[in-house]
Amino acid sequence: MSAPLDIDQLQTFIAIVDSGSFTRAAERVFKTQSAVSMQMRRLEERVGKQLFIKDGRGNRLTAEGDKLLNYARRIIRLNNEAIAAFDDNRLEGTLRIGTPDDYADRYMPEIIGRFAKTHPSVELYIVCEPSVDLAERMSRGELDIALVTHNPRERMSDVVRTEPLCWVASANHPIRDDAPVPLAVGRRDCQWRQLACSALDAVGREHQILFTSWSCTVVAAAVLAGMAISVMPESALRTGMKVLTQADGFPALPPVQIGIMKRPGVSLSLMNAITAHITACLDNITPAAVDDGLESDVKTYVRNYPRQRAGQVLPSW
Repeated sequence: MSAPLDIDQLQTFIAIVDSGSFTRAAERVFKTQSAVSMQMRRLEERVGKQLFIKDGRGNRLTAEGDKLLNYARRIIRLNNEAIAAFDDNRLEGTLRIGTPDDYADRYMPEIIGRFAKTHPSVELYIVCEPSVDLAERMSRGELDIALVTHNPRERMSDVVRTEPLCWVASANHPIRDDAPVPLAVGRRDCQWRQLACSALDAVGREHQILFTSWSCTVVAAAVLAGMAISVMPESALRTGMKVLTQADGFPALPPVQIGIMKRPGVSLSLMNAITAHITACLDNITPAAVDDGLESDVKTYVRNYPRQRAGQVLPSW
């Protein structure tokens, strides 16, 4: 009978893939780099296939490694669910979570799915509103935790993800060179709207707001229909969109930061559990737009953009 796969080795394998290197994976799983390398050699011996191949200074998955990754994630998820099902000290209660519409569309499905499986006795109450409104709800004690656009001038939050803010247009419709630039943006208090208008004003480019909505679905529809140009974070890019750069006459924009606001007094165990899930999910998110159906400049822009880990401080803009 074949020996079963080792859970610890699979966890390390996933950590290497998600973090991008053996060194960072060692930090995540609290092992030395040599121990991580030894685990991978034993895992390769167990499956009888090479899982990684040298790629410059780093390593990338082989086709067999990519095949194993899917099974590894399923095995670990099922293992965690089984442990949680027999945990007499499992978490219970209600968490009231706030998130903007665009973050809910991109991030929340995985966050909710993972948390519900590992903590099935916790009820999640989700509110979708702009960051400004969520901050007000937090101040009134109506929410326990909120995922917001980080803006230290207006509200305090712990940064958990940083990504580029992009000018986007339809890849299937010609870009009009005539002024003013037609914009589809959020409400007046939307930080991205303010950044976009200020950037165009700074270079003396005339613009006109044609569509206003706090719904990312409405804004994306206007862009994909070729009716307007907008600004979106990297992870919100969709097939059929094209990133506009300085070469197209659009000024560079500062990156967008996603932060977490927490209400004091919430069960520390509950707060730590949901925060860990949110951080892990955001850290593992890959750009929605990076696939074979997109413009090559999107891939280049995303690939070359420097990543920031939670807790690192960006320069002032």
